[in-house]
Amino acid sequence: MKVAIYGKYYLNSTEPIIKDIFVFFINNNVEMIIEAEFLKILHEKKIIKKEYKTFSSHTELNNSFDMLISIGGDGTILRAAALVRDSGVPILGINAGRLGFLATVQKENIDEFMQFIIDKKYTISKRTLLSLTSTPTNEAIEEINFGMNEISVSRKDTTSMITIETYLNDEFLNSYWADGLIIATPTGSTGYSMSCGGPILTPDVRSFVITPIAPHNLNARPLVVPDETEIRLKVSGREENYLVSLDSRITSVKNETILVIKKTPFQINMVEIPKETFLKTLRTKLFWGEDRRN
Repeated sequence: MKVAIYGKYYLNSTEPIIKDIFVFFINNNVEMIIEAEFLKILHEKKIIKKEYKTFSSHTELNNSFDMLISIGGDGTILRAAALVRDSGVPILGINAGRLGFLATVQKENIDEFMQFIIDKKYTISKRTLLSLTSTPTNEAIEEINFGMNEISVSRKDTTSMITIETYLNDEFLNSYWADGLIIATPTGSTGYSMSCGGPILTPDVRSFVITPIAPHNLNARPLVVPDETEIRLKVSGREENYLVSLDSRITSVKNETILVIKKTPFQINMVEIPKETFLKTLRTKLFWGEDRRN
């Protein structure tokens, strides 16, 4: 078995997780290829002394890898998705962060869940992504033009609202007067969109969510649309620029730029362990069915 390992180092919380994973894989003769910057940190912190083969780019990940192990939080998985891209390499998230909707394997269960991986007792959850193009072309957007969670537009350098003209398949939907607008995938529906009042979608739903951020017109509600919809945005405001984010990547874009958002032709494969399903994660992370009043 051959795995790629990518992660972020958090003082005190990550070290025991990393050691447990490395010991387990070594004992099970798993070939490990480590992301170069991550391995450098592990050497500097004296967590790992041995040298390993490394990778640095998405071009080095191919179908010879059985899986990519992401060690960190959900943000780490989003960055891992930018490495995997359209290679089809499945991602398993080990949670060293806090909430962890995507990084579902908890540090207390590493050995048990890693054994599921060795025994191939897992399923693949396919996650839809959003693509983004702009007119005129923005170089920062063109570099990595997709998001696994959401694509959002928001105001920059001002407290004033922006106006977001929104079209669905060339038909005018609405002009949102708001701090911004979120276009979320089912995976991203439990993130920024949910915090702004958007609905939760299960990962297999073929839809996107359009959620306004602090809209001035209070009757502007989140809207669920089919994921075959082409969404076109045109933003204007008092400042010359506004912000566009694709997951954790942010760039500044000029007013009147046309943004076109569509489903990508590829999906990200997330590894789902039998005891850590999406529905269980919802119950656990959102305390559903629990009385938290006292």
